[in-house]
Amino acid sequence: MPLVGIALIAFVAGMVKGCPGHPNRDAAESYLQAWSERDYPKMHAALSSKSREAIPLDRFTARYEEAEGIATLKSVSQDGDADGDETEVRLPVAASTRAFGTVSQPLRFTFGADGIAWENSLLFPGLKLDEELTRNTTMPQRAPILADNRQPMAKGPAEAREHPLGDAMIDVTGVTGQADPEVAKALVKYGYDPGDPVGTSGLELAFNGRLGGTPGGTLMAKPFKGGTEGKGRTLGQGKPQHGKPLRTTIDPEIQSAAVANLAGHLGGVAVLDARKGFVKALAGQAYSVLQPPGSTMKIVTATAGLESGKVKMDDSFEYVTEAAADGRMIKNSHDQVCGGTFVESFAKSCNSVFAPLGMEVGEEKLTATAEKFGFNRPPAIFNQETTDLIGPPVPTIPQPGEYNNEVGVSAIGQGKVQATPLLMASVAQTIANGGTSMPTPITHEPELQPELKPVRVASQKVAQQVADLMVAVVTSGTGNAAAIAEGQVAGKTGTAELGPSGETDDEGEAILNEDAWFAGFAPANKPRLAVGVMIINATGDGGTVAAPIAGAVLSAGL
Repeated sequence: MPLVGIALIAFVAGMVKGCPGHPNRDAAESYLQAWSERDYPKMHAALSSKSREAIPLDRFTARYEEAEGIATLKSVSQDGDADGDETEVRLPVAASTRAFGTVSQPLRFTFGADGIAWENSLLFPGLKLDEELTRNTTMPQRAPILADNRQPMAKGPAEAREHPLGDAMIDVTGVTGQADPEVAKALVKYGYDPGDPVGTSGLELAFNGRLGGTPGGTLMAKPFKGGTEGKGRTLGQGKPQHGKPLRTTIDPEIQSAAVANLAGHLGGVAVLDARKGFVKALAGQAYSVLQPPGSTMKIVTATAGLESGKVKMDDSFEYVTEAAADGRMIKNSHDQVCGGTFVESFAKSCNSVFAPLGMEVGEEKLTATAEKFGFNRPPAIFNQETTDLIGPPVPTIPQPGEYNNEVGVSAIGQGKVQATPLLMASVAQTIANGGTSMPTPITHEPELQPELKPVRVASQKVAQQVADLMVAVVTSGTGNAAAIAEGQVAGKTGTAELGPSGETDDEGEAILNEDAWFAGFAPANKPRLAVGVMIINATGDGGTVAAPIAGAVLSAGL
């Protein structure tokens, strides 16, 4: 008899609560699980046929994304046992938000003949049928951006940022302001309303979440227009969480020198720590614009050639003005006669040597070596979340089978090869560091750094050989304008042809649009700094335009 009584009580309780395995309760829990995974098609499929007709999937998805944005929703999860019967289920839900804490309220499900009946109250826990979400937010204090020496490069409220170390810092810090519509829409889910000042470029944009903090305020359920009169009901509240200072790896003096020597030209300058890889300065379009790197690419080609045994340091080459590669004749710059030893050929930047060498190295080895240097992957400056936000372009080189008879051209930095000053500074850093390429983070915060490890690109022997080639460029080749008193510079000039400018010179020859490049490091015997310089549509070649800029920046840094 006692056992029968207990069983009867359990049966009655089960009828009241909704017994395990009840199809409506299971449907509600399945719907919530799909929501936690942002699987809107699965949620929509769980609706009754009449509801699916009334609210198509695209509108259904948009309604949820809008509500989640207003609520700054991070996650939803079941917060207790479902309660219900054949017509209605109440499912306790914990909704974790960025700005308003955790909202613990039930979702109320009703059912049609063949599924869940769609109601506006399903958009968020605690909503009633005639209500919609609204919010009042309070902005937190924006944190400063600090240099490596902890001096503030940018500080103050988002609407009136100051730059105590000078406007040169803006090239790397970026600015704040009103976001464009697409970015503003994306920031709603972080608690920012359209028109709120946020980071719009540089580090202000890349690390807006850290610097700007998290808005707080009140999340409310408000009656629809024409619905029940009265004030909104509070669903959740949160205090603003102020931003955290961002300590960068930037050296203010080198940053100022980079901006001053770039002198407003279209292009960019990047400076790295030659051993550790972290960024010391970024000026202009140092990581945001891709261009063919010209003969600075010969650092990569020489590395691949020496590693594969296709060339040796004591090899000699015929003095010519052009050589066959890619099924055509590749000319030297300005039709110069070029050749001699491998050292001389590198110092004088002989296309007639390096285009054929690229052919001998082959597609697979050239691509593999370039990818170890950093081609075909996002720049190793931001973590993945930040990279997705700021979207820096990816330097590229063709994959094997995609060169389309341009291996030789790619070996001299033309064709489909694209790079940035940051990447070419990293290429120089790799040689300076004995053949090991280091990630190039711009912050000291470990959680904000890219998840990359050092990459062994070349043996120490080959790296030293390439370093010797780069020294010869400055002592007896095309890069003597990069020489400085503070130490021996090792480098490589580059001049990338972009096509006819539409103008002709005094002799009637077509004038080409060209980019001027330099990549190098110093001091050669004990490297401290690596640099990459690019001037777009330059009025001269890499040796006359980019090399002096590189030398001046290295001089200031040393």
